[in-house]
Formats: sequence, structure tokens, C-alpha cells
Amino acid sequence: MQPSRDIARLVEIMAALRTPETGCPWDLEQNFSTVAPYTIEEAYEVVDAIERGDLADLKDELGDLLLQVVFHARLAQEQGLFEMGDVVEAITTKLIRRHPHVFGTARDLSPQEVKALWGKIKEAEKAERAASRAALGLPPDTKGGALDGVPAVLPAMTRALKLQEKAGRVGFDWNDARAVLAKIREETEEVSEALDAGGTEAIKDEVGDLLFAVVNLARHAGVDPEAALRGTNEKFTRRFGFLEGALATRGVKPQEATLEEMESLWQQAKQAERAPATTTAAS
Repeated sequence: MQPSRDIARLVEIMAALRTPETGCPWDLEQNFSTVAPYTIEEAYEVVDAIERGDLADLKDELGDLLLQVVFHARLAQEQGLFEMGDVVEAITTKLIRRHPHVFGTARDLSPQEVKALWGKIKEAEKAERAASRAALGLPPDTKGGALDGVPAVLPAMTRALKLQEKAGRVGFDWNDARAVLAKIREETEEVSEALDAGGTEAIKDEVGDLLFAVVNLARHAGVDPEAALRGTNEKFTRRFGFLEGALATRGVKPQEATLEEMESLWQQAKQAERAPATTTAAS
């Protein structure tokens, strides 16, 4: 079998891997649950390639992610549920239906009109899903609340953002970022009180409330909290690496240095990062 630019070849390869007797022993052992963690991992690797600006790597990571879609579709096909063509048809149908102002006759709509139309489309989709579940012999979907549809397996910060967005669509929201900032100050004080009381569960609860409020602030400020934290993680890694390197030149390990020494080096690392920007601005 030869490589191809046609996605149909990828579907054929997956079918071969899942063919009993002649397929791959590892692939044959897999099911939806065992493949799911790899699907999440590959999605993160796509994001990582984007964050690193490595577009060559992005091509490979997108291929790995696409493989996950084909794998799940093959598992479903073997159970007589649906196949890859159905997946493609479902998403193309959804995109066309959700953009009548692009693909249909509903032209020149205002943002408010698009939002109202979106609500009607979502209701129609719910009815369609109910019919689809009935055709597959599945029980009726009992979901229907404003917060439904946010997977519990999402990273906690991402899920918090999605929950807040959904609540905001039905009017349960702060007016602006400043109001959320006041809420953060309130939550910080409650964390302080919990620390004074010393109850582990209470501290965990209050810290959770504080983190949830910080995600809300990011949302109102137009910042992706997950991307912001990833950026800070990388910044911390760079600065700590600077600190370790500076100590190493003195023959000292971090655990052998004083906190004052490490804080001094930390400030140097911050200054070193700011210097190029200052020089560029001056020139």
C-alpha cells in the first residue's frame, strides 16, 4: 500500500490495521475508551506545535490528530453505528446550517441578528439529534440545561471558561472586567480566612473559587486563560533555568542557595528578558 494525499487511503489503512488475523495486534485490542487518552494527547501536541511556532511539526501533529478521528470512526463502523463518511457529512452539514449568512439567503445580518438566528439553529439541531438517537436505538437525551455540552474531561481551566461562556449567554454574567476584579479581591480574602481557620477542605474550596474568578477575569479581558497560563509556565521555566545556570557557574545547586540569592538571580532573569525589548524600543 502506497502513501497518498487522499484521506480515503488513510481510511483504508485503518481498516487494514483493524482487520482480524492480518491486522496490527495492538490496534485490534483498542476500543473507544483506550483510544480516547491518545486523542486528548494528540490535540495538546497540536497546540504545542502552534505555541512553539513550529509549522513543520504542526503538519505532522495534525496528521496524528486526524488519525484519531479515523480510528474512532472505524471503531463505530465495526459496531454498525456510523463511518468516516458520516462524520464528514455531519460536520459539513453543521457548518453550512450554522452559517446561512454565508452559504444561504440570510445575507447582511447584524451581529445581534446572527446571534438570534444561532439560537434557532441550535434548537433545530437538538431536534435532529433526538431523531438520530431514536434511529440508532439510543435512549432519549435527557440533557437540556444551559450548561450542558461542556465535557467533564476538559482541563479544569478550559471547562471553567466554557461554563462561564454558556452561563453568560443566558444573562448570568458580570458587567465588565472591573466587577470581576472586585470579586477576585473578595475571593482572595476568603482564601485568607480559610488559611487562618486551617481546614484543608475549606482552603481547597476557596482556592477553587479564586481560580474560577481569575478565569472569569481573563474571559472578560479577552484573554484565553489556558494560553495565558501556558505562557507563564514557559516564562517560569526560562527564568528558573537562568537561575540554575547562574548558580552552576558558582558551583552551587539551588537547594544549597539562600532564598535571597535565588530572588536576586530571579530579578536578573527578569531584567535580561526585558533588555532586548528596551533596546529595540530605544532604537
